[in-house]
Amino acid sequence: MSTPTKRVAFHTLGCKLNFSETSSISRDFIHYGYEKVSFKDFADIYVINTCSVTENANKETKKLIRRTKRINPNSFIALIGCYAQLKPNELISLDGVNMVIGAEEKFNLLNHLNKIDLSANKKLMLNTKIKEVKTFNPSYSHNDRTRSFLKVQDGCDYHCTFCTIPRARGISRSGTIEKTMKIAEKIAQTDTKEIVLTGVNIGDFGAGSSESFFDLIERMDMLNGIERIRISSIEPNLLSDEIIEFCSHSEKFMPHFHIPLQSGSNKILRSMGRRYNKSDFASRIKKIKSLIPEACIGVDVIVGFPTETEIDFMETYDLIDQLEISYLHVFTYSERLDTKALKLKPIIPMDKRADRSRRLHELSNKKRKFFYDSFIGEAKYTLFESVKNGELVGYTDNYIKIRVNGDISLVNTIQKVNILDRKKEHMKGHIY
Repeated sequence: MSTPTKRVAFHTLGCKLNFSETSSISRDFIHYGYEKVSFKDFADIYVINTCSVTENANKETKKLIRRTKRINPNSFIALIGCYAQLKPNELISLDGVNMVIGAEEKFNLLNHLNKIDLSANKKLMLNTKIKEVKTFNPSYSHNDRTRSFLKVQDGCDYHCTFCTIPRARGISRSGTIEKTMKIAEKIAQTDTKEIVLTGVNIGDFGAGSSESFFDLIERMDMLNGIERIRISSIEPNLLSDEIIEFCSHSEKFMPHFHIPLQSGSNKILRSMGRRYNKSDFASRIKKIKSLIPEACIGVDVIVGFPTETEIDFMETYDLIDQLEISYLHVFTYSERLDTKALKLKPIIPMDKRADRSRRLHELSNKKRKFFYDSFIGEAKYTLFESVKNGELVGYTDNYIKIRVNGDISLVNTIQKVNILDRKKEHMKGHIY
């Protein structure tokens, strides 16, 4: 009598990098005969790829653990990712958690599961000291045939005072360009149209070697079989003129940049341990817009960092308001254990943090509307990703969300669209 196929479900918290890693790990399970099911379904094994960038991310992990136990009280729960690396003892002590695996061993999850009796209800914790984690494990997503997130770099050497990522992911490291290109070529053999280059600090690609991120994008630009490439978040001090100028001439690299600012106050930037000032940041935005006027520029901002006065906040607000920025990702400062920022005083009350977050969200909406409206009446090539409420949904090269009437057969194709008007957070148009 054959053994029933084990059912496994995955859930990813946090960044695109986590998403690419979950996708690669899940393919191993499928390759060895596991049945992958939705995280909402009954499964024998639930794998949660955790995030620890904020306290809310930690709370979400615990919520997911409780939810899975309601679906299947006898399930086996394995936790991987940043929270698992940072707080393994805390997580393994939780009711229902069977396995906690840190940064070094998460890509060996399947091997560890195969060595144990899942029904024995034992607990296993595998956690290597982060200083000893030096292996780079490439990964890529293939759940969405339209777009693939390709991990090209991991870890960070920057040690910003608010951030736990270096302790969760280790030193900056990457593969070689040759190895990265082999994975990209594998993606290009599928029906994927777009690759997004991801990492913790992708501009630091090649650290400790003779290769650089610019060398990588030069090679990626020659990749056949992929029509679009996007660069995910890149530090302003690593976004060189050379990179911007190259992207301005490339047909493959999209006119879309995401650049963390975090604060427009030089005082706060110094307290955060950032490696640039507000003038450096502004020069990057102006350089992009001078060469690529249609470029979409997204920006990360943190509000409520310790010692941030109203004057400091208004420096941030005014800088963003004055620059040609397209949208914001606003983060409310969250205290993280074992970070230098915990020692800074005074602490900003939560109501002030919430108010500053609200004001920046309103500014982001204004910026996005202005950016979107500037393209009304223009034609933009759009990659359609899905169908929602009977409409095709996709993104232009410069990351404007488009919804049009069209046949489902046009999903995963690039079509020329005449942009007509704005509807909340997307634009309406028609296909030529």
